[in-house]
Amino acid sequence: MSKQETSANIGYEEKLWQMADKLRGSMDAAEYKHVVLGLLFLKYVSDSFEELHNKLKEVEDADEEDRDEYLAENVFWIPKEARWENLKANAKQPEIGQLVDNAMIAIEKENNSLKGILPKNYARSDLDKQRLGETIDLFSSIQVGDEEGKASDVLGRVYEYFLAQFASAEGKNGGEFYTPRSVVQMLVEMIEPYKGRIYDPACGSGGMFIQSEKFVESHQGKLGDIAVYGQESNPTTWRLCKMNLAIRGIDSDLGGEQADTFHKDLHKSLKADYILANPPFNISDWGGNRLLEDPRWNFGIPPEGNANYAWIQHMVSKLAPSGTAGFVLANGSMSTSQKSELEIRKNLVNNDLVECIVTLPGQLFYSTQIPVSLWFVTKNKAARGQRNRKGETLFIDARKLGHMADRTHREFSKENIHTVADTFHAWRGTNDQEYEDILGFCKAATLEDIQEHEYILTPGRYVGVEKAVEDEEAFEEKMARLTEDLAEQFAKSNTLEEDIRQRLRGIGYEV
Repeated sequence: MSKQETSANIGYEEKLWQMADKLRGSMDAAEYKHVVLGLLFLKYVSDSFEELHNKLKEVEDADEEDRDEYLAENVFWIPKEARWENLKANAKQPEIGQLVDNAMIAIEKENNSLKGILPKNYARSDLDKQRLGETIDLFSSIQVGDEEGKASDVLGRVYEYFLAQFASAEGKNGGEFYTPRSVVQMLVEMIEPYKGRIYDPACGSGGMFIQSEKFVESHQGKLGDIAVYGQESNPTTWRLCKMNLAIRGIDSDLGGEQADTFHKDLHKSLKADYILANPPFNISDWGGNRLLEDPRWNFGIPPEGNANYAWIQHMVSKLAPSGTAGFVLANGSMSTSQKSELEIRKNLVNNDLVECIVTLPGQLFYSTQIPVSLWFVTKNKAARGQRNRKGETLFIDARKLGHMADRTHREFSKENIHTVADTFHAWRGTNDQEYEDILGFCKAATLEDIQEHEYILTPGRYVGVEKAVEDEEAFEEKMARLTEDLAEQFAKSNTLEEDIRQRLRGIGYEV
């Protein structure tokens, strides 16, 4: 591939995916996902290692095989047998699967932060070794971990694109760990996690953390100013997240193991400044019957048949005194009349915790067609640097925003994201814009407004309906134009009629 292509220009990720997907053949997407993403990770750490290895060769008195030289530069140490060149040279050999497994084992052994997270099942009999070798050849043609690749975030973009495509290919199950990038960007732009502790109780593959880091970086902040905490119950997704964060050098505390957030909270004492989450929607088998006296249920016991309000209360319990949580929930959560959920929602509103609700358009997610919304909750609506908004809740209807990225999926543009985020910040008093209600789009409602609507939080109830754009053409002008058009049509009709009469006379008919 050309140098231009290795800079991850538009379409590059798609081309690579098309080639990689051909190699999948009949292999299940869920299985192939770990084959491909594991190899991508291996290629990244190998590129990074090889670049420094070559530099050290040219430095007098430096030893390119000294492990400490790599640790000093925050580069993973890769033992000889695990280096990509060795795998590439043996890609056509029948034992290539075992060689890849051995490489993963060796890298984990030499790098404690990777211990237990790399896939090591390439030698299994049901994995086509010819296709595995072809995939290694494919990735050999790209540079993802060298200086240029890092600057262009080649691996980050490819990795994220592949995650999205696997989520699409796997349908519901695959999408559970993947939140569309533009949705994450909207959450991040709204709560602005510049500095402090960021927590995601259902962190999936780590997209919330990555966008937070990108946000800080794009606003000239210091990446070290944020601390990342997360938890994930699915063991393979937990490892995927660890790899996803490792390739970007993001230090994180994921609790040291995969675990169910409700039944084994790995961050019990944490008070987060920012919470970003896309918890699984409408989970019915979450074990609520075993948590009836849980101290997190300060606003009511959530129903055993739906975990939505358990997630909300868990996140509220994790907030620092002036912290903000932004998370995705199914739209039903805004208006459910189920007795315990309605009671919890009432208590959340009456305690002035609900800061903002945003309804989103459909077709954003790979895993569900259920319409969703963004919730923002905070314990302090008069935090430092913000306008005192006590007793107010902002409602935004964003259902008309977004564009179809392909036949089945919608995305938000940067302009869409800024439209929503700027409205939120204007209402908060944290930008230079003056907030005003916009019919059909946004409304700052009072506690009394919400009580009048029986605690239903659907934005459409508050923002109203946008007026149809009136035709500015005056009535008289419109009538004059219509009269003129009709006269012209009659004239044409009369001309045609007379022409027909003359033709008939010409052949002997009198009319």
